[in-house]
Formats: sequence, C-alpha cells, structure tokens
Amino acid sequence: MPTIQLLVVQPTPFCNIDCKYCYLPNRTSKAVIARKTLYNLFSQVFSSGWFGDGLSVVWHAGEPLVLPIAFYRDAFGLVESLRPPRLQVVHSFQTNGTLIDDDWCAFFAEAQINLGVSIDGPRHFHDRNRLTRSGRGTFDRTIAGIRLLRRHSIPFHVISVLSAASIASPREMFDFYVAEGIERVCFNIEESEGDHISETLRASGIEAAYYRFLGEFWKLSAAAPGKIKFLREIETALQQVIRPKEVQFYNQLVQPFAVTSIDWAGNISTFSPELLGLKNPAYNNFILGNVNRATFADLLDSPLLVRLSADIDAGVAMCRDQCEYFSVCGGGEPVNKLAENGTFASTETAYCRLTKMRTTDLILKALDQISPDGFDRGSITSEGERFDEAAVSCETSPSMRRTG
Repeated sequence: MPTIQLLVVQPTPFCNIDCKYCYLPNRTSKAVIARKTLYNLFSQVFSSGWFGDGLSVVWHAGEPLVLPIAFYRDAFGLVESLRPPRLQVVHSFQTNGTLIDDDWCAFFAEAQINLGVSIDGPRHFHDRNRLTRSGRGTFDRTIAGIRLLRRHSIPFHVISVLSAASIASPREMFDFYVAEGIERVCFNIEESEGDHISETLRASGIEAAYYRFLGEFWKLSAAAPGKIKFLREIETALQQVIRPKEVQFYNQLVQPFAVTSIDWAGNISTFSPELLGLKNPAYNNFILGNVNRATFADLLDSPLLVRLSADIDAGVAMCRDQCEYFSVCGGGEPVNKLAENGTFASTETAYCRLTKMRTTDLILKALDQISPDGFDRGSITSEGERFDEAAVSCETSPSMRRTG
C-alpha cells in the first residue's frame, strides 16, 4: 500500500507576479479549488490509510496568498473535521512574500504554518527574474514581507533561485541574509522545465562555480556561528552521506504517491510535483484521474500510472547501474530527466550534477579533512544541529523545490 508523505495542494493557479523562470502555463487563471473538491481529497486520503504518523500538506502554485485568509480557515477546519485522531497534519505555504501583512502574520501564528518565502538575494539579483506583470521588480514588497515576519517573530525559511551571477557572489549573498536576519536558507538552481530553458544550467563552468559557491557560503556560515542556522543543501547532503550503512536512501520522488499533487480542478498526479501543470500528451499531462470522479483505489489501477512507474523505474535502474552517487540520490528527479534528457528512462542531468554530485563531493572533501578519532559533526556545520531537527526545518524540501 502506498504512503503519502507530502500532499501538494494547488488551491489556485493564479500568481500575482510573473517570474521569468516560471514554468507554469496557467498562472493568469483565477480559478479556485472548490470546497467539495477539498472534501473529496481529504476524505479519500484519510479513509485510504495511505499515511504514516504524519502528513505534510503544502499549499503551493501559483501564489497561495492571493486567496483570502477566510479560505484557509475554512479549508483547515474541514481538514481537521476529517482528520483521524492520531494523525498529525502540518500545513506549509511557499509564498513570494509580496502580500504578507499583519493579518497574515496573525494567521501564520494561529495556524502554526511552516512558511517559506521566495527571495533570490539582494535587489539586483532578485529583480532580474522576479517581476510584476508590468515588468517591475518585486524586491521591495518581498523584503517588506520578510521584515514583517521578523517583527511578528514568525519562523520562516527562504528559497533562493541561483543564477550564474549570484553563484559567483557567495559573500554578497551571505552578507545579505545576515543583514536581513534570515537564518534558514535553501538554494534552488534555475532549471529547464516546461517552456523555460535555463541559461544557468547551460553556462560554461557552472558545476565548478556552484561547488565554489556552496563551499564558500558554508565556510562563511561556519565562521559566523548563529547567523545561518540552517543551510538545506549542506544539511540534506550530510543526512545522506553520514548514515548507517544498512539504511538505504529513500527517494520519495520515484515512489508512486509518496508525493501526491492535486490542482484546483481536482486532477491528481504523483512523482515530481512539478509534473502537474506541464503539458505532455504522451503522458496525458501526467493526470492519473480526478478526485471528484475517481477513488484513490481507482488511481492504483491507472494505465498511466503503470506506464509512468515503468519508465521512471527504468531510469532508476540505469542510475543504480551506472552512477557512483546512487546511494545518496536514489535515482534522481524524474521531472529533470524528462526536461533535460527527453525521457524518464535516463540517467544523470545537469541538475543532478550540481545538486547531488558536486554537493556530495563538497561533503566528502570536508570529511576527509577531519580526523576519524576526533570526528564531530558540529565542527563542519554552522550550528551542529541534530539530523531530525534539520530534516523538518524546511518542509518543502527536497521534494518541493519551487519558488512561489
């Protein structure tokens, strides 16, 4: 029986800004998910038994805060009325931050939202890509939202999409986060997906540049204890590299329904959450069925799921046979394989070379410089945080890598 670990709910495709690297095709649509659709979704998830001790629900894509607080109060109340007594449900938002005000801050605190804010660093990096529909930069509104969160003592992390320019500037990025009191940082690489072709991934020498960036940023963090309390790329890599030999890395992106996504209309997809919204007639746009017309049990028998699973499994097998990084990757990111290689049944991508291979190389180099007799994980991280604490600090990671 499948186990849903991450449920991605797209309450509306609409986004109030227009990022250059956004791959979503319907972000001008103001459609909103119906209460009946939410009822059908959560009643089926909870009755299916496809969950463990906890369920993480991410409200995401386009911009969740374009819907009123009343919408979420009602939705959360509905979820609570259906939730099995012993199941813990944690709600997360990934937002562009431009709509945050005092009322939203009060709601975040009330509902104990796990909050991520998308900001790409200082103004001249952020405003290159994160623009309004009229082409103006959004930095001022985003940073105002972040400062308001800090004023209200609302915990949050940031996700920054790195470009070739920001990758060349680790000190400037570090100084920016410190100056703004941003303590929990996640990096995404600008990717090729949908109609968007990444210039960053195609840049000459980008792998070496990213390796230098991450190494320098990590070094700066270690030299300033308490400033950056969580750096996702390092913490995630450490969890994967430093683990008991008998514990295999679990890649939830290649397991059916481990990550389950639903759009505003009730269409259900799985594997990489970015697949829902992409157009691909060969795979029926990655839609397994609709929660308003089918049960989760029906989805298990979907011919499309059989095809997707076979193709993705073939790619995982190729990675297992050919890639020395398989033990810390588990078969890669299906959406990146399809976007970069044209097929799920393939191996490495530019994305995995940066985010898995070069990051792992950095960790291994650091471990080589530490005496085995004197090994102390705290000596190679900014805070020496426990693995379990780091794992829950950024609920949208690593599966949900998108900006708001």
